[in-house]
Amino acid sequence: MSAVRKYQDAPMASVHALPGSKREAAPRLLGEELRQMRLERRLTLREVAPVIRASVSKISRLERGESPPRERDVKDLARHYGADPEKMRELDSLLRLMHDDAWWQQYADVTPSFLKRLIGLEGAARKISTYENYVVPGLLQTRAYARVLVEAAMPAAEADVVDRRLELKMGRKALLHHENRPQVIALLDEGILMRPVGGPRVMWEQLTHLRELAAEYAEGEQNVNIRIVEFARGASVSPPTPVTHLVFGDGGPAELVYIEQVDSANYVTKPAEVERYRHVLLELSNAAADRKQSLRLLDAAIERYRAAIADG
Repeated sequence: MSAVRKYQDAPMASVHALPGSKREAAPRLLGEELRQMRLERRLTLREVAPVIRASVSKISRLERGESPPRERDVKDLARHYGADPEKMRELDSLLRLMHDDAWWQQYADVTPSFLKRLIGLEGAARKISTYENYVVPGLLQTRAYARVLVEAAMPAAEADVVDRRLELKMGRKALLHHENRPQVIALLDEGILMRPVGGPRVMWEQLTHLRELAAEYAEGEQNVNIRIVEFARGASVSPPTPVTHLVFGDGGPAELVYIEQVDSANYVTKPAEVERYRHVLLELSNAAADRKQSLRLLDAAIERYRAAIADG
C-alpha cells in the first residue's frame, strides 16, 4: 500500500490519527482473548486482578492491549479461566506473534512513522479491503516489483537503505500466513495491469503471483480475493486516491480508513466519514469484474508480458 504517487491528492475529509503504540497487533488480539474468556465465566475485573497480583486498572489495560503482557500473567489468567490445551496453544501463538511484531522495529531508521503504524494495524485487523489505482497493494507485491517502487520513492538513498526498506516491505507479507491472518479483498484498477513497473519480466512475475493468489482463493486455500476494476465500469466510481478499510474484532475502534499520500497518511475514524469510504469501496466492488473475469484479465496481461520478454 506504500507506493509512489503520480498525481495530486484530492482534498480529504477531516481525519484523526490513532495513537500507534496502543493499536499494535498482537497485544490487542491477546487482550481480547483474555477479555472474552473472563466474560464467558462472568467474572469481573476486580475478581480476577488478584490472580496475577495486579490492580483493576492493569487488568483493564491488559485487555485493551495497552499494557505489554507478561507470559506468566497471561498463562496464570488462562489457567484461572479454565483454558483447554487448544486455547493455551492459541495464546502461546499470540505471545510469539507479540514478540514477532518487533521484527519491523529494526527498520525504524528507514521507515516513516505512518507506515509503522499501518503495519501494526494490519496485524490487528480481521478484514482488509483495499482499492489501488496505480500500483499493486504492498501486501501483494513481489520483491522485484517492490524494489522498483522503493528505488523510485527514495532516489537519493544509499543501496543499504533501499535494501532495508525492501526487507521491511517483504516482512509485512508474513501477515498473510499467520494463523490469525485477516481476510484481504484487493480491488485493482485495470491500469495496474498495463503499467509496466520495472519492465516486462518484473511485471510478468508480479502478475503471475497475483494470479496464483487468486486461484488459491478460488480453491479455498488462500484468504486474498483479487478482483480487477475494468476501465469501462470503474470510470464513474473510482476515487482519485487509494483507499484501505480495516475492520477489527477486538475492543479498539471497530473500523477505520487509511489514506496514504506521498509522505504522510491519514486515518479516518469519524463514523460518517468511514461510512462514506465504505460506500465507495462497495460501489467499486459492485463494478469490479467477477472472479472468473478477473482471472481472464490477469491471464491476458501475463501473456502480453510473456510475449514482450520473448521479443527481447
